[in-house]
Amino acid sequence: MTVEVQGIVRRFGATAALEGVSLSVREGEFIALLGPSGSGKTTLLRILAGLEGTDAGVVRVGGRDLTGVPARERGIGMVFQNYALFRHMTVFDNIAFGLRVRAQKPHHSEIATRVRRLLELVQVPELETRYPEQCSGGQRQRVALARALAIEPRLLLLDEPFSALDALVRKDVRRWLRGLHDGLGITSVLVTHDQEEAMELADRIAVMERGRIVQFDTAETLLRAPATAFVAGFVGEAARLPCTVRGGVAHFDPLPMTPLRAALPDGPATAFVRPHDIVARSGDGAAKVRLVRQEDQAPNRLVVQAGDVVLDATSGPGEVFARGQACRLTLRGGHVFSAAGGSTRAQPLAAAMAS
Repeated sequence: MTVEVQGIVRRFGATAALEGVSLSVREGEFIALLGPSGSGKTTLLRILAGLEGTDAGVVRVGGRDLTGVPARERGIGMVFQNYALFRHMTVFDNIAFGLRVRAQKPHHSEIATRVRRLLELVQVPELETRYPEQCSGGQRQRVALARALAIEPRLLLLDEPFSALDALVRKDVRRWLRGLHDGLGITSVLVTHDQEEAMELADRIAVMERGRIVQFDTAETLLRAPATAFVAGFVGEAARLPCTVRGGVAHFDPLPMTPLRAALPDGPATAFVRPHDIVARSGDGAAKVRLVRQEDQAPNRLVVQAGDVVLDATSGPGEVFARGQACRLTLRGGHVFSAAGGSTRAQPLAAAMAS
């Protein structure tokens, strides 16, 4: 089921939660709304579900204008952050609830068949007679998902559904969920502030900042070609380094690191450099290794002190470092954003001249 959001505005008093948000989701796609707290991602999800109104804009799901359509009539499944299971109901009755409150509810035998089929689908058939408090967090998550799927939605909304799970269970459940999404062929929209979660699950990620979508792309594109300085600093690991561009070269003085070729106007700028682009090499240098993180495969990850800045870096080929050892830092690239506007993927001087 396709989703089209056009010019959505939502204000709470003087505070703008959403500022002209537009979004297009393809049928069968799994997308994530990623952003810090207060960026508007949950408000947008609630508007899709019909749990929140708008001040302007249009929402179309499957080509149908949902303006003014109540949540119960939208045919959309939603899984809440806290699961929102009824504590006084068994797992069976929780899943059956959405079917029983329909204006034209199925016969009780059909409801029973569908509930048990869903319990099999989410791989917890043994929970039928239990109450939510008798289930683990991972089990409650699957029950909440089964309840959302009971109405056979073609659009599934997920509001930070894994936040209450521990790390190991979270990883298992989200991989299982992606497989379920693919098997059912539904369209899914996930709200999360967890980058790893978004990158593992989603086909595309909408990065939100202050009520706007600032970039909507694949994880690979967000990392390779961030559209704004916010995206460059928010998605993935990156050190934020002030620099000055002079004659097409970004200089990092007084930080002890090599300059980068940057096709930008002269003036102040900010570089976002990922750990694999900061390379430590042995020898006399102004930087010092503070921590060595052993990896299964080289190069090792390092924490390096460079002046007043602490950076994540990698060791050069064949290099072995000890804590407290001096080192030299070289840069292999980064994304540089000019204070005057514009950005570029910067390169080492030698590589830039060779190209």
